[in-house]
Amino acid sequence: MNGGFMAELNIDAYELGGFQTNCYIVSNADTGEAIVIDPSWNAAFIKGRLDERKLKCVGIYLTHGHIDHMAAMDEIRELTGAPTYASEDEEEVLGSSKVNLSAMMTAVFGKVVETKADNYLTEGDVKKILGTEMRCISVPGHTKGGMCYYFDEQHILFSGDTLFKYSVGRSDFPTGDEHALLENIREKLFVLPDDTVVYPGHGDKTQIGKEKKMNPFF
Repeated sequence: MNGGFMAELNIDAYELGGFQTNCYIVSNADTGEAIVIDPSWNAAFIKGRLDERKLKCVGIYLTHGHIDHMAAMDEIRELTGAPTYASEDEEEVLGSSKVNLSAMMTAVFGKVVETKADNYLTEGDVKKILGTEMRCISVPGHTKGGMCYYFDEQHILFSGDTLFKYSVGRSDFPTGDEHALLENIREKLFVLPDDTVVYPGHGDKTQIGKEKKMNPFF
């Protein structure tokens, strides 16, 4: 919080890549800063959206390391100079084309990717960015290093492929665990305020309260 006022965040969602993954640009017009969450495809397009609004990218955050969420990570890092972040438990996923699924999806993404983040995050880490604070919530299940990002003041959650509108992420990929996925959603996400707006990795936004009542997996 800055000077007693809650930072106002702008959230722009773009469906990019062969799996229509939601790439988010989260910005604060007052500070002129932005972060990119899940640079799924087309780094030039993402950079163009930042430039047209004169935003400085101060960080690139991954919810997990599957190719459809990070295919443009290395390129957007080069274009912006911003550091990249992922869960420390996702290092194996990022570094293996088999585990991050790029080896089996070359027909869609046209490349095999083995990469690493500049910085690795752990459960409970708090990043002071965009004039506010963002909390890192570790949610193994879809992959072992799934990470959600929660803005406490604004009640905004970026859930990646952990929680969707009336659904949850798959757990049958390498390092996935269905029991862990459902348990982490119950214990770490469903304890957030009911009015928390959830921005998932695919599909429409939802709210925690709605998912607690209507998600058929619970």
